[in-house]
Amino acid sequence: MALQFKTAAVVLLVVLGTAMISYAAQTDQTPPPKELIQYIREAKKRGEAEAKIKRQAVAVGWPAAAVDQAIAYDKSGKSAEPAVPATAATPQPPPSAPSQLQPVTQATPPVEGPDRTLAPAGVPSSRGVSDDYLIGSGDTLQIAVWKELELSVPSAVVRPDGRITVPLIKEVEVAGLTPRQAETVITEGLGKFITDPNVTVVVAAITSKKIYVIGAVRKEGTLPYTYGMTVMQALSEAGGLTDYAKRKKIYILRTESGQEYRLDFNYDEVVKGERMEQNILLLPSDTLVIPH
Repeated sequence: MALQFKTAAVVLLVVLGTAMISYAAQTDQTPPPKELIQYIREAKKRGEAEAKIKRQAVAVGWPAAAVDQAIAYDKSGKSAEPAVPATAATPQPPPSAPSQLQPVTQATPPVEGPDRTLAPAGVPSSRGVSDDYLIGSGDTLQIAVWKELELSVPSAVVRPDGRITVPLIKEVEVAGLTPRQAETVITEGLGKFITDPNVTVVVAAITSKKIYVIGAVRKEGTLPYTYGMTVMQALSEAGGLTDYAKRKKIYILRTESGQEYRLDFNYDEVVKGERMEQNILLLPSDTLVIPH
């Protein structure tokens, strides 16, 4: 009897061990989204603290659990190349613009409209902003030259003339360029002095772009534009709503290609966790209107 009991126990342990190994292997084969891992690794290269990286990733829409998983995955030293299986849904941050907008005309006063279908926004670029962001005077850039520490510039503020100073090539005009275009210009300049320079340009701080907040908030005026800023974050930066704010009638005015559009925002719904797609990513020069 004792021998039979011991035999059964051994068999059970073998089965459990096999199941755990199988589960671990399956989990190991499903890494976090590649874009999120790359975002975390680039942020760490810039010297940002883990807590700050997590806050920024969550602020633009990544689930906290996915961020924790990606941070742990990065610490393991594994490659970010494996893709997420086709059956897994990649989380998306809040949208930055609706797919179809209604132009604002003076003949038609703002009226709260039906639900809109909103286009998903891309994840933050490894350059700190969206890929089509245009660098402006006052912005702070981080310039990294791979394996050439003495040529890297940890903090370069774009002067009013639109230029920055880079070792060897001296003056470089970057205002009006995207980060990728700035990389190309600096790479070409350094290429006259060193072989195959590998340059990365990151927009570390934005002061050339503004968000405008008017109406029933405690601090009307302009806010520095920050990539990833949502409507709720802008309202918080403006000191919050006053007691007389029409919380269901808030809207954003946005100009694209010379045409002004309006995006409705119901504060009461969003604070309840309803129709969260309204909490869009703001763009430079957006005007947030809070009626009295």
